[in-house]
This record gives sequence, C-alpha cells and structure tokens, in this order.
Amino acid sequence: MSLRVIFMGTPDFSVPTLMEIVGQGHDVVACYCQPPRPAGRGMELKKSPVHEAAESFGIPVFTPKSLKDQDEQAAFMAHNADVAVVVAYGLLLPKAILDAPRLGCLNLHASLLPRWRGAAPINRAIMAGDTETAVQVMRMEEGLDTGPVCLSETLAIGENMTAGELHDRLSTLCGDLIVRALPALSRGALGEQQQAEDGVTYAAKISKQETRIDWSKPAREVHNHIRGLSPFPGAWCEMTLGGKPERVKILRSVLAEGAGAPGTVLAATGQGEAPLIACGSGAVRLEQVQRAGKKPMSGADFLRGTTLSAGTVLD
Repeated sequence: MSLRVIFMGTPDFSVPTLMEIVGQGHDVVACYCQPPRPAGRGMELKKSPVHEAAESFGIPVFTPKSLKDQDEQAAFMAHNADVAVVVAYGLLLPKAILDAPRLGCLNLHASLLPRWRGAAPINRAIMAGDTETAVQVMRMEEGLDTGPVCLSETLAIGENMTAGELHDRLSTLCGDLIVRALPALSRGALGEQQQAEDGVTYAAKISKQETRIDWSKPAREVHNHIRGLSPFPGAWCEMTLGGKPERVKILRSVLAEGAGAPGTVLAATGQGEAPLIACGSGAVRLEQVQRAGKKPMSGADFLRGTTLSAGTVLD
C-alpha cells in the first residue's frame, strides 16, 4: 500500500532513506530540510544533500528555521500525510507536528537506544570504544529520542573502523530498514517496544575543544578518539615542521607496541613505516594524516617528506 509521506532530513546520511522511500512507490508529498547555508570560498548559499536529492525527484522542499510557528504548523498539516519519516533533520518537532500525520512520525536513529540519544551517536559510540551499534526505527515523542523502538538492526564496529566508514554503513542500513517499516506500518503490523530506563547516555555535539589529541591518555583511548573524529572534524595535534608549529589532522591510526613519554615520536619509525607515537600507556601508529591545506596522505609518505624525527615530542 502506497503511503503519503513527508520526509524530514538534511545531510548526506539521510539521502539513501529518501531514495528507498521513492523507489518503493510511496508518494513523498513534501521534504523538509535545514535552510541552505553559506559554504565554500565565496560563502554562497548551498543546498543540503537532501534538498538537492528531493528536487531531483520533483518533490516540493520546505526549509523553515523553526516549526513552532502556527503558520508553519498549518502548512505542515495541509500536506495530509499518512506518516512523517525523520532522519537527521536537525530540528526538534513540537507536539502539533508530531500529531499531524495520520500514522505518526517515525525516526531512524543510529544507535542502540537508549544508549547515545542525541546529536552525534556515531562519533560518540566509536570514541567510547563501543563494539556494536544499530539503526533503530523509533516512533517519535516529544522527548529527545525517547520513543518506543519499532525495528532494529545491529552492526558490529570494527577495531579500526572510522566514524566516516560507520556513517556510510549505517546510512545504507537506514534505507534497508525503512523498506520494511513502511509496509508494516500501513498494515498496522509495526510493533513497538518501550526503551529501557537504564543505560541512557547522551551523544552531545562534538565541540572544537575536544578535537585535540591528548597523548597522555592510554593508546586505546587515543586510537578511539582519532577514529571517532575521522574524517570530520578530525582529531589533531601540533607538530614542528620546517621550524614552524603546524596543526596536523590524524585520520587513521592503529594500536602498536612502544613506550615513552606521551607524545614522543619513537625510534621504531623505520624506512617505509608510519610514525609511532607514545601514549600514556602503549603507542599508536599514525596510518593517515592531513596537513593544513593538503590532501590526506599515508603516514609513511608524510614521514618521508618532513623533518619529523625520533625523539620529537608532539604537542
């Protein structure tokens, strides 16, 4: 059975779900996104990935700054939707919006709820060293990611998996899950299970202040920090290169054997190897780095082209 759907999402993470809904023959009557933002050197207004995808399908796009306004709520209700599907939209939905679709609002959230409610569940799961996560279809309530879970699909997090890699896997999984959820919803067969009251954690947005690497932490925590922020915003440290301090992003690392004062480039960095850096306990090898204004490169190539030497202490 075809449903009248309002899709609400903004970043590239949300696009596969929109494409699957359209591909299944549902009538997407409106798409809600965050407004275009200044981007690039010219700071021209740029439409979001979902905005551009919706326009390519001929779907009307709406970009309100808020849904609290009564006129915006009336316009939303006028779509006469059966359901709203929300994937990383970026605005909280007031009760009037939640109550408008005939069958309610479904949110696809990238965590094992109630763990990692909130804005940055992918990054936080990796930074915390979690070994698995999930995509869950949740019936939305007024609280932040508090609604009952309708469908769930778990995914293992590999020891060296980055946030970017996990993002892409979960994005595809969102599309797979919505293909199952909407037909079940139309038949009245979409079950619900209340979230557990224990184990609630919140995935706060990543702040600039926490992106700098703290080499005094154990190697595994440093490694999780690096991969949890890769590729964006990127964990970084300061290196003296060519006699000048330079901020360098670390995009990939692996755990390695080694010991020394935290932040020290160890003597085990031989020809063809990536830099080996001592942590509070253990060490990490820097497999991929990015200098300011340059493309990412392997740690080995970086080492060949710099004056970074054993015994140097990174800041």
